Amino acid sequence: MKAITILRRRAKQGDRGYPRAAVAFYGPDNAKATKVVLGIFQREGDEGTIYRWLTDGKDARSDTTIRRNILARIQEHEVASVIMSENLLGCPHEEGIDYAEGEACPQCPYWKDKDRLRS
Repeated sequence: MKAITILRRRAKQGDRGYPRAAVAFYGPDNAKATKVVLGIFQREGDEGTIYRWLTDGKDARSDTTIRRNILARIQEHEVASVIMSENLLGCPHEEGIDYAEGEACPQCPYWKDKDRLRS
């Protein structure tokens, strides 16, 4: 079965407790994902283990290698619940690392003054 199908199916199963995995997609606009972040949380309050994948080519949401890697990490940590939205959550650059705190990302003007959850 394809990794994308397995991930979508796992996400649709809802909350089954811990460990939990959260998958988030980011891109320079709301059309193309160039970064994927996977957080795996063993228990409530856990800071989690974070994995990141970047792509310059095709959309990260349809990158087979990235999807397989996400699925492998989920299986490795014996995750019970998967939270995933294929909508983009914002800019792939990190505030305070790639650009100044409190500023808009100069490389991703699309996200300036946007409500990321509604874009």
